[in-house]
Amino acid sequence: MTERNHELDFLSDSTESTSTRFVTFIGGSLKRFDLAVTTTNRFYGKKLVTDLQSGRTAILGTDDLEEEGYLESVFNLNEEESGELRTFLIQVVGDAYFTD
Repeated sequence: MTERNHELDFLSDSTESTSTRFVTFIGGSLKRFDLAVTTTNRFYGKKLVTDLQSGRTAILGTDDLEEEGYLESVFNLNEEESGELRTFLIQVVGDAYFTD
């Protein structure tokens, strides 16, 4: 086997302290949501939301929650389940902000 020396071209490499909220809830559809909602300075005020059951992750702001079909697509949910997730996320996800 031949060893290859690959050089990595880092575009970014940083470390920051973050805050993660772990939440489990069940809505009227009886779908259980196990979520990790991470707050970081990295994504212009958006939250990093991970479904711990499926491993699916999305960077979400209120604009994403308003986009029709987005939560269904990202988290593989039906309309009722995405409505329940949206109801929760509206309470915790903030508006995106942009700096110069």
